Amino acid sequence: MNSYIPSLLVPDTALSVAGLTAYIQAILEQDDQLRQVWVTGEVSSATRYRSGLFFTLQDPDAKAAISCVVWNSQFDRLVTQPQQGEQLIILGRIHVHPQRGQYQLIVWQVLPAGEGLRALRYRQLRHRLEAEGLFDAAHKRSLPTHPKTVAVVTSPQAAAWGDIQRTLRRRYPGLHVLFSPALVQGDQAPDSIVDAIQRVEQDGRADVLIVSRGGGAIEDMACFNDERVVRAIATCSIPVIAGIGHQRDESLADLAADVCVHTPTAAAEQAVPRLSALYTEHRERVLALNQVMLYRLGASQEQLLRIHTRLQRLQLDRRVKQEMQTMTWLRLRLVQSTLRQVQQAKQHCYLLKQKLATLDPQAVLKRGYAVVREANGAIVRSAAEIELGQELQIQFGQGQLNVKVTEVLNTSIDD
Repeated sequence: MNSYIPSLLVPDTALSVAGLTAYIQAILEQDDQLRQVWVTGEVSSATRYRSGLFFTLQDPDAKAAISCVVWNSQFDRLVTQPQQGEQLIILGRIHVHPQRGQYQLIVWQVLPAGEGLRALRYRQLRHRLEAEGLFDAAHKRSLPTHPKTVAVVTSPQAAAWGDIQRTLRRRYPGLHVLFSPALVQGDQAPDSIVDAIQRVEQDGRADVLIVSRGGGAIEDMACFNDERVVRAIATCSIPVIAGIGHQRDESLADLAADVCVHTPTAAAEQAVPRLSALYTEHRERVLALNQVMLYRLGASQEQLLRIHTRLQRLQLDRRVKQEMQTMTWLRLRLVQSTLRQVQQAKQHCYLLKQKLATLDPQAVLKRGYAVVREANGAIVRSAAEIELGQELQIQFGQGQLNVKVTEVLNTSIDD
């Protein structure tokens, strides 16, 4: 029996184990895609050592696994800590361990996968939009009391549209409803909802806008946590009512809306008042107004009766006559007093006139006296003031003389 042994061409030099490992290390660690790579998988085991946390990440079907390590210097920066059985998304770089001939993933960040990742993204977006003020209560607008046109953004196939129509017809018959259809589930839903809101704004007839859909799985509600939809609701020029999902669900669209309720029916109830309730309220107000008017009328009649009785007790006619007599007597006294004062004033004026006539120089001159004046008009009061040859003026009661002194007699008159 012959055995066949193939001939082998042995090279002059062969790689050492270290050389082969270094070659593999250079290929893996210098690859740009492997120097920063995202990997998703399930944690199958995790052990904490003093240097860091070592764990194994594997596919759910356990067909592949990779060793991972988070050094202590990076551990506190992780969003979530790896726990056995958890689905995670890992960010790290490939590192080759030459001594063991193995490669591992040096981990920089750990994020929850599936529902956990969705919740993380929800929190991050919510905090960012809150910081911008999109959810501030100060920006919320009040709804119109009696809207003429209500716009609705939802899917035409959704049960929410039927619930809203029935509620609006029941509460406010004859209301004009403007429907702007949109997808409310799936990858195309955010753009569809934004376009539907913009159509309502461009139309310009709606007084209030309802954005709604019924309940569903969390992933079905993802479009109402989309940043584009949230911003379209927050910046809408029309007051927005969000009626999305059930009470256990709170979307970012709910926080951005002016009013948030948890069902499409409740959204329609918020949009319009119930006409029957308005009619009942109107009747109650009319009844209350009538009661108030009757009460005020009765009170006024009682007050008028009291005044009439009081007037009768006062005998107003007799008091008026008494007051008129008093006024007549006072008027007579005033006339008499005035006449007396006028007579006294006339007598006083007559006495003053006589006194003035007595003091009048002209009256003295008319009685035969004369006034001697010097040439300059000064009155001569004594013969001693006169000199010989001095010219004087003598004024009589009628006429005047100019004389010249020829002799001065210095005679004195003794008492």
